Amino acid sequence: MLTDRVDSYFVCGTPRTGSSLLLGLLESTGVAGRPQAYFRSPDEPLWADRWRLPRTADGGFDHADFIRAALAAGRTGNGVFGAKLMWGTLEELLARLAASHPDLAGDDVALLARAFGRTAFVFLRRDDVLAQAVSRLRAEQTGEWFVGGNGEISGDAGNGRTPRFDAAGIRHYLDEIDEHNAAWEQWFASRRVRPHVVRYEELVGDMTATTRGILDFLGLDVPVEAYAVVPRHRRQADELNRQWIERYRAEVTGR
Repeated sequence: MLTDRVDSYFVCGTPRTGSSLLLGLLESTGVAGRPQAYFRSPDEPLWADRWRLPRTADGGFDHADFIRAALAAGRTGNGVFGAKLMWGTLEELLARLAASHPDLAGDDVALLARAFGRTAFVFLRRDDVLAQAVSRLRAEQTGEWFVGGNGEISGDAGNGRTPRFDAAGIRHYLDEIDEHNAAWEQWFASRRVRPHVVRYEELVGDMTATTRGILDFLGLDVPVEAYAVVPRHRRQADELNRQWIERYRAEVTGR
C-alpha cells in the first residue's frame, strides 16, 4: 500500500485481461477517477471531438490541451485521475509528453509525474493466456471488445462479421501477450516502479475484494456506508470460446 494518496494511476496490461471490467468497477466506487483508454492513438481524435477541443489548421489538436481535457474528464471529485494503458500506448504517450517537456525526455517516470502528479500503476494480467488469445482473436474479427460499459469512446459497435477459428492468429496473439507482458515487467523494473499486480482470474472471482485491494494500494478511502462496487460490463466468453480453446489444444499442442 502507498503511504499517501495518489493523484493519478494507470491500469497497465495487454488486451483481453478484463481491463474494461476493472475500469468500470473502479469508477463505480466514486473515488478512483473515471478511467478510460484516453490515450489510445486511434481514439484520441474521437475524444478531442467529444471534448470540443479546437483544431489546428491541419485538423490536429494541441496535445497539452488534450491532456488537460483528459484530466478533467477522468477525475472524480476528490481529484484522482485514472486511465488505461496498453503496452504500445505507453510509448506513444511518453513521446507526446516529451515533446511538451523536452527537459524530461528520457525520464519516463518524471514525464508522467509532470503531467499527472503522483502516479501509481496497476498491472493487470491473465494466467490463462490461451483463453486470452482466443478472446483477442474473436474481438479483432468481430470488432466487439466489450458489452455494456459507461462512456467508452469506441469498441462496442461490432462489424457484423462472423468469427472464424484461426490457429495461426491465436499463436500470434499468444506470442504478443508474452512479449508485451515481458516488456511491461522490464519497464517496471528498469524504472524502479512497483505496480500493484492484479490477475484476471482473481478479478472475476471476487470483484469487490480485488477493487478494494486496488483502492487500498492507491491510498483511497471509501466510507463503509457508501462503499459499492458495481460491474458495468458483461462477460463475453461463451461456448464458442471454449470450443476454440479445445480445438487449438488438440490441433496445435496435441492435448
